[in-house]
Amino acid sequence: MSVDGAPQKPPRPGRRLIKRFALGAFMIAALSAGATATAGLLEVKDVATIISKGDKIEGIDNVLDSVEGGGPQTILLVGSDRRFADIKSKAPARSDTLMLVRLDPSKEATAVMSLPRDLKVQIPGYGTNKINAAYAFGGAKLTVETIKQLFHFPINHVVNVNFGGFQRAVNRLGCVYVDVDRKYFNDNNPPNGSATNYAAIDIDAGYQKLCGSDSLDYVRYRHFDDDFVRAARQQGFLRQAKDQFGLGKLFGSRKELLRIFSAYTQTDIRSSAAILKLLKLAFDASRHPIRTVHFDAGITPDLEYAEISEANFAKARDEFLNARASAGPPPTSKKKTTKATKKKAKKTSPGLAPGLIRDKLNAEDFVADASTRTGFPVYYPSARLAKGSYAKEHPRVYDIFDRSHHKYRAYRMVVYAGDIGQYYGIQGMTWSAPPILDNPSETRKIGGRTFELYFDGQRLRLIALRTPKAVYWVANTLSQDLTNKQMLGIASSLRKVGS
Repeated sequence: MSVDGAPQKPPRPGRRLIKRFALGAFMIAALSAGATATAGLLEVKDVATIISKGDKIEGIDNVLDSVEGGGPQTILLVGSDRRFADIKSKAPARSDTLMLVRLDPSKEATAVMSLPRDLKVQIPGYGTNKINAAYAFGGAKLTVETIKQLFHFPINHVVNVNFGGFQRAVNRLGCVYVDVDRKYFNDNNPPNGSATNYAAIDIDAGYQKLCGSDSLDYVRYRHFDDDFVRAARQQGFLRQAKDQFGLGKLFGSRKELLRIFSAYTQTDIRSSAAILKLLKLAFDASRHPIRTVHFDAGITPDLEYAEISEANFAKARDEFLNARASAGPPPTSKKKTTKATKKKAKKTSPGLAPGLIRDKLNAEDFVADASTRTGFPVYYPSARLAKGSYAKEHPRVYDIFDRSHHKYRAYRMVVYAGDIGQYYGIQGMTWSAPPILDNPSETRKIGGRTFELYFDGQRLRLIALRTPKAVYWVANTLSQDLTNKQMLGIASSLRKVGS
């Protein structure tokens, strides 16, 4: 049964997979809109005309809050798998995702907070229920009223995003180079797979260009991980996309991106004044990183609701309104650590960072076959995380092409970090200038070699080593679980096969 008592059709495979990916569609459109703002006021009329052709969310104006020019804005994103045919026929959305985005250039980051669909709340006029029931009972209007009552801060705009727009926007921008941490695979067609409610996906590990459908499959993947890992994956995708699309690229594609945004969204935004405020704010905020605020809820004993303590709620609200660039790695699921992994994690080797052990022979054996197929020297780490292990798949050797279609050789070594959904990796390639290595935070000499360090706040997410023939890097897990000392220890232990 659905939350309002109406019978519910059996879900299509993948129907319930629409979690948080709406952010990608909105932020890509917002960044392109921000680029438009740099062209001056003459562009605003054209932008308003394009946006006004899209579906408007009716009956919402009197529950939204106005904002002074230049002031911060909070936007509610409702993500659904609503198809274009459904939009034309005014059919209701089949599923929803609730996410809050805070654009405030005075803070260190753009805050993003996803709310569990099963969160136990008081819905005005309906009593206690799951938060997503508000949309079923009273659409966007009642959803806004419920969230405002819960958080006691203004909501300025509502955007209902359909995933088709995410794919088209990514394709329009020429796809996104992404550092894929491991192999993602699910096949719903026996005999190779088994029928599940999870979407089919087949994406290999390694740095690569992801286009529309693959990019969507990647950010919405939910099989064999948890909410924390998915949030980190989506945040990583958006960070890499944001870093690759300069204002020139966004400005050149602005009208097409806005048409996509208009065709695949419903929104309250209509007036030129409102659009101008949002464009300027999006442009200013685009200079800051995206910060995912963890909403630390747990499941009630009856497994019916998600519930959050007063202390955790207050912390999440404060972090959302006062976003900082980074507060260390996101939390990881408490269910992931077993007694065996705890015992294994205690092991370490003298002279290494806590939690690391030396494993030169096994590591070299693991990459031995790959070293015969790359055509350039293969480096491997002689130290690894003690509680980890090498992935079941041997290192991937492949070709990668830059945006001018020049071909380079590459390999990826994947190491399981001992927790569900957490993998770190060693990447090597003959492409000397992949986008991921733009703008290092600092360079540092370790053991006579110079490394490029890339920080996310205070946490190291990447360490790169350049040689005359290739570049190599150590990538932290999606949730950046490896400490800075562990990352530096693994990077400094890199050795060339055969040396």
